[in-house]
Amino acid sequence: MSAFQPTIKRRESTKIYVGNVPIGGDAPIAVQSMTNTRTTDVEATVAQIKSLERVGADIVRVSVPTMDAAEAFKQIKQQVNVPLVADIHFDYRIALKVAEYGVDCLRINPGNIGREDRVRAVVDCARDKNIPIRIGVNAGSLEKDLQEKYGEPTPEALLESALRHVEILDRLNFDQFKVSVKASDVFLAVESYRLLAKAIKQPLHLGITEAGGARAGAVKSAVGLGMLLAEGIGDTLRISLAADPIEEIKVGFDILKSLRIRSRGINFIACPTCSRQEFDVIGTVNALEQRLEDIITPMDVSIIGCVVNGPGEALISDLGVTGGNKKSGYYLDGERQKERFDNEDIVNQLEAKIRAKVARQDPKKQNYLRKARGKNNSSNSWYERLRPNRISIMAMD
Repeated sequence: MSAFQPTIKRRESTKIYVGNVPIGGDAPIAVQSMTNTRTTDVEATVAQIKSLERVGADIVRVSVPTMDAAEAFKQIKQQVNVPLVADIHFDYRIALKVAEYGVDCLRINPGNIGREDRVRAVVDCARDKNIPIRIGVNAGSLEKDLQEKYGEPTPEALLESALRHVEILDRLNFDQFKVSVKASDVFLAVESYRLLAKAIKQPLHLGITEAGGARAGAVKSAVGLGMLLAEGIGDTLRISLAADPIEEIKVGFDILKSLRIRSRGINFIACPTCSRQEFDVIGTVNALEQRLEDIITPMDVSIIGCVVNGPGEALISDLGVTGGNKKSGYYLDGERQKERFDNEDIVNQLEAKIRAKVARQDPKKQNYLRKARGKNNSSNSWYERLRPNRISIMAMD
């Protein structure tokens, strides 16, 4: 990795826990997604949640619009390990029901739950069961009076909406919450979050809502969230794509990885190719991305098709390959190796080297766990409450 390390001063915020995952404070920025199955289809929803966890999801949100969905949520919760957020609107009784079933976080808008006695019932229940709440403000569902006041969704309108909901929770002496102010317009969302970051100390959940399909949505999210994260704003994020939710997790980690905030898996550095390439760079990268999806160890791997930029990139990579005539140069930890790769078998050879390096680095995970335990021997330490696979992911942050 390059010796140049950018400095990002993270916004100070309080820390809450969604299940065993810390949000805010000095905790790693958590990546989450949302199921798009029918919640009442328990089998399909459980399968999707497990697939999201396999690619690194720290938290998964599930829509619970009805009491039937709440009963399904009970079964779902019993079959998965990752913390679950229940997305609830309008009917406060659904929130009370999923609280009984062990929900890890409630996503509500206090303003659409109804009378204050209903909001109080939800908050009292959340307090008793140590369940945090996410206040989710969205430009597409802004309160009517705020639309009339501002004429259209504006950063000030989203901020005012959020602070209304925050005030309700403050009045009820409840501080275990996080807040989001999402919009589909990048600049509207970014400025809204900037204002909110100055106004409150609670953790912020980042997102560009309804961002679009896989490609356009990923770009919009990277631009918007990248601006905020580079300014130190944000404690958890969800990439909203009209695509397979698995892509949301991948894009989320790619954004964090590109800013060197949190790394998971391999960061491929690959040239766009030209007539100088000595092997199929594009095919090699595509094949390795698919083959190595199971790798969670952070690693920079440069795959450059010729000797113009190849050696320079390899010097600052964990592993590197530089295109040559029939055989390509191989670099390990920035040093040129005597061994060369056969261009016709470069995918297999590079995969083997990457997996071997990962295997050698595994002891670091155990060292991390021992150090973490040494900081706090209490069984209540969040390090102790993490499952082994989650420790292995977060140990690399």
